[in-house]
Amino acid sequence: MLALIAQNVINVTDTAFLGRVGEVELGASAIAGIFYVSLYMIGFGFGSGLQILIARRNGEKNYAEIGSTFDNGFYFLVFLAAALILISNIFAPYFFKVTIHSKEIYTASVGFLSYRIWGLLFSFIGTLFRSFYIGITNTKYLSISAAIMAIVNVFLDYALIFGHWGMPAMGLKGAAIANVISEAIATIFFFYITFTHRELERYNLFKFRKPEFSLIRKTLNISVFIMFQYFISLSGWFAFFLIIEKCGERPLAISNIIRSIYMVLMIPVWGYCSTASSLVSNAIGSDETRTVISIIKKITLMSLITAFILVLIIVIFPSQVLGLYTNNLMFIKDSIPTLYVIAGATIVFSIMMIPFSGVSGTANTNIALFIETTTIFLYLIAALLLANFFSHSIEIIWCAEYIYYIFIGIFSVLYLRFGKWRNKVI
Repeated sequence: MLALIAQNVINVTDTAFLGRVGEVELGASAIAGIFYVSLYMIGFGFGSGLQILIARRNGEKNYAEIGSTFDNGFYFLVFLAAALILISNIFAPYFFKVTIHSKEIYTASVGFLSYRIWGLLFSFIGTLFRSFYIGITNTKYLSISAAIMAIVNVFLDYALIFGHWGMPAMGLKGAAIANVISEAIATIFFFYITFTHRELERYNLFKFRKPEFSLIRKTLNISVFIMFQYFISLSGWFAFFLIIEKCGERPLAISNIIRSIYMVLMIPVWGYCSTASSLVSNAIGSDETRTVISIIKKITLMSLITAFILVLIIVIFPSQVLGLYTNNLMFIKDSIPTLYVIAGATIVFSIMMIPFSGVSGTANTNIALFIETTTIFLYLIAALLLANFFSHSIEIIWCAEYIYYIFIGIFSVLYLRFGKWRNKVI
């Protein structure tokens, strides 16, 4: 959770600073930012598969195999990042031209992405380290790395967006450059820690073995469904923001601020989700399958309590929270109803996503992909219907979030209750 808090400082900082630049910049950072995150989630999905494998080997105390899994994951993620950067640079401008209604939003989005996309290389490597440290249940370095990334980003954002300390005032492009540099520095920290701490030597990391395509294939057998799952999930959110963009620049700008707050509210739940997935995999690897449901129940309760406390703060101080992003009083007033909607959605999210992470932890990632795809389909239908009938009420369109979480939770609970996952071998 501490790692995710620090990482989301980047999102909050970008949105808060750009909220003082203009609504076009806010909207463009939402569109291009989610597009980038959609690509990032492909690598993140592969990393989640690595995490499940590493956690399983850790539960088995098969430490030598962890090193081989890690190294081959490194080869694959570097190759994947290079491929996605190339594809994005060639095709993203054409895709944006077809899907974005506003010419100003289009121009700003393409400019932002042309710089931001280079962060994929560093973020993918960071995902590799994240998977390793969570898989061996040693997460302290994640927090330190993320804190370094957040601090560097705050200073670079301030300098490059507004032109302070002798830097050029680059606006939206400055935010993208700041993001990439901060991710690169955080990645360097991970390399330093991993190469200098003796307690990590037993895992035999970075031995630069010859690529083992059988091991990469085994990882992909688990990861490919998670990769598609995360990509579909974020693509669904990207499509959601394209729906909102058709409603105008003001609704899109409001939605970007709401997205930033929403992601902060999600931090504890995502932390619990990662823990649930890792602990479920560890439990199965240790032949403690009978404890899986109990683990999920306990983590769900913790998730709900934590989310409720954060949501309570949002509900009591809505204007003050929104004031962190903009000093436009009318903008704040227009945003409050949507803020209340996502506050309620966070409560549902905190309950429903833990069982879904438990499904991924069983390594039956094809089932998780099926659940995600089905739920996203229902979610986008709901969003389109709400946008068609309530195009001037952005808070109503955001109610589609409830559809997503309710169905993903129901499907996950049914699978954990009746599905065949207890004897899964990986």
